Amino acid sequence: MDPLWIIFAFAFGFAIKQIDLPPLVGFLIAGFVLNIFGVEHSDTLEMIADFGVMLLLFTIGLKLKIRNLLNKQILITSSFHMMITILIFGMIILLLSYFGFSKFSGLSGQSSILIAFALSFSSTVFAVKILEETGSMKTSHGKLAIGILVIQDIFAVLFLTISSGKSPSLWTFSLLLLLFVPRLLNKTKLSFILNRTGHGELLILLGVLLPITGGALFELVGLKADLGALVFGVLLADNKRADELSKTMMGFKDLFLVGFFLSIGLMGSPGIEAIGIALLLSLLIPIKTVLFFTIFTRLRVRARTSVLGSFSLSNYSEFGLIVGAAGVSGGWITSEWLVIFAVALSFSMLFSSILNTRSQLIYAKFQTYFLKFETETRLKGDEPIVFADEEVIVFGMGRTGSEVYRVMTEKYRKKVLGIDISSEVINKRKKLGNNVIQGDATDLNFWQRINMSEKLPLVILATPSHSTHMRVIEQLDEIHCSIRIAAISRFDDEMKELTDAGVEVVFNLYEEAGFGFANHTFNQIYDSR
Repeated sequence: MDPLWIIFAFAFGFAIKQIDLPPLVGFLIAGFVLNIFGVEHSDTLEMIADFGVMLLLFTIGLKLKIRNLLNKQILITSSFHMMITILIFGMIILLLSYFGFSKFSGLSGQSSILIAFALSFSSTVFAVKILEETGSMKTSHGKLAIGILVIQDIFAVLFLTISSGKSPSLWTFSLLLLLFVPRLLNKTKLSFILNRTGHGELLILLGVLLPITGGALFELVGLKADLGALVFGVLLADNKRADELSKTMMGFKDLFLVGFFLSIGLMGSPGIEAIGIALLLSLLIPIKTVLFFTIFTRLRVRARTSVLGSFSLSNYSEFGLIVGAAGVSGGWITSEWLVIFAVALSFSMLFSSILNTRSQLIYAKFQTYFLKFETETRLKGDEPIVFADEEVIVFGMGRTGSEVYRVMTEKYRKKVLGIDISSEVINKRKKLGNNVIQGDATDLNFWQRINMSEKLPLVILATPSHSTHMRVIEQLDEIHCSIRIAAISRFDDEMKELTDAGVEVVFNLYEEAGFGFANHTFNQIYDSR
């Protein structure tokens, strides 16, 4: 990678982070600034960007369950939203063409539909980055958004296959069928290799090799390499080491994705007219947002989940550029539209960054209004939560939280309730006989629905996300609840922020691990004599 790219990416990413926006917004701006200074899009950057997207989809696959994609809320929402968006956007574009407005002049009905189709997608890369940065990947709205994005990506792949004019081979269907037999393949040599790789550099190399292999196989039969990386991730999703592999590849994925955001800004030098059209197209994004929210709530999704899920999808997609390129090859639109798509995509990401960064505040402020759209019946697992008499509440039932639960229950004989946002984690803990429920501690409604006893419980925040802990504290402040809080942390600056926010006990995992290990060793060796 050119050192100039790194300097600009870091400088703008750092500056943007200081105003509480995701660094990826800075990377986008860096791309535009580099373009202004005459830096051109290169094959090297394109390779870095493509590999970053493949790694992203591979890690998504590692966390994806096929049954989640077959969820009615995901299938119906993705299908109906795309159809209605194409209809509305297509009519608007045709109307602008009829009145001879700028680049819209002379567009045919087919061209208008193609542009509307390109704008109907939401960005997988952007949404996942936002969900990761806010610790929302496993929340209800996070899983809903990811499922819809995967279905949209499949729609895009089908379009590209059909528009190419090539007849798909039988091998194409055989590879797609792999999605429906992950448990069978999980017992094959692929899982055997993963389980025998260890925890070091071999695991990293395998994490690089698998998406490349999946991509190459799918390209051989005329499908997108990105889809192959996703499928290979799904095949390993049930493996006990899938989560470790995903976490191992996280830093590499983020590094390569910097190239993706830089490449968008370097796609071309837009003129005033192109920027104006891109801004006009950006004004259509609220239509997508309202449409997502409406469909979600009609399908009995809670108002908060609907709002946050809709915000995550309120942008245009990199797949729009790919669809647009296919349109240029087919002679349906001119190449100028690719630059317009790129600028509109950038504007949409800037808008969506601000929206998602403040999503919790927006929902809290307009909660009464949003709740009017909720249906009377709730989805399973989304019912009101009422509990009382618990002495300790543990949020986050991963390894740390589960151990806290065990010690508080067995050693100190406390009545403990474990809470986690993941249904898979909750089902696992229930099988072990733990007193657990599924819930999102960052949801203001969650706290407002709780019926506690007069003696307030101790709340222990044991999730791996510092941002989640801070949002829980904000929610408790919002309802003026003086619950005593303890939290785990990893870094000194996070510990200070938690302490300043009123947390009574902050436990540094890295520092205290050595202390705990020393005590455990002393007790095992010397006390046993």
